[in-house]
Amino acid sequence: MKKIIIPIMIIAIATAFYQEQKADKNVYIVLVAIGVFMLGMMKLSAKTPSKNIDKKEENVQ
Repeated sequence: MKKIIIPIMIIAIATAFYQEQKADKNVYIVLVAIGVFMLGMMKLSAKTPSKNIDKKEENVQ
């Protein structure tokens, strides 16, 4: 899954940067590209364990 998400995110950000450099910018393409990037980041960071995973529930603030 990680091997698929990372290239999609790179393509989305490259598209957003390319659209920003053009004289006739398309805002909707930039918004979609940023949305795809953010969704990819959410999926990748969801697998990162919490710092409080070893603590008991009553000690977590």
